[in-house]
Amino acid sequence: MAKKSSGGTPATVALTRAGVAFTLHDYAHDPRVQSYGLEAAEALGLDPACVFKTLLATVDQRLAVGIVPVSAQLDLKALARALGGSRAEMADKAAAERATGYVVGGISPLGQKRAHPTVVDATALDHAVVYVSAGRRGLDVGLSPADLVSVTSATVAAISRW
Repeated sequence: MAKKSSGGTPATVALTRAGVAFTLHDYAHDPRVQSYGLEAAEALGLDPACVFKTLLATVDQRLAVGIVPVSAQLDLKALARALGGSRAEMADKAAAERATGYVVGGISPLGQKRAHPTVVDATALDHAVVYVSAGRRGLDVGLSPADLVSVTSATVAAISRW
């Protein structure tokens, strides 16, 4: 069953409530780092292809979530297509933080304040376990890609640009 962190985060609480098996991975976050996801992969000794970042964009003026490998970029056109939209752009940092309840660098796709249309990059399905932010910088959660898709009610599509 799920591991519990002391106090938990909304992400770990959501996983526990859903009955999803997960592991927590804590690491020392360096506030000077620019790439939070690559920092997590390196600190945890993981292949960056299985560590995913959570990005917020607006698709036709509505917030949406794109989950892509930390070694890739979000393809905004592909995200818009996956959600049946025509135009996408990255969301403003403050809007992303308000909408999710998390700070940039610690935005989890799990346990957000409000549910948003979500797309998980298809490469997630290539891994037995994927890692995403657990809701704060320096803490990731490992779970099966199927559980990530299920808990976030996500669509799976090719939304990464290499």
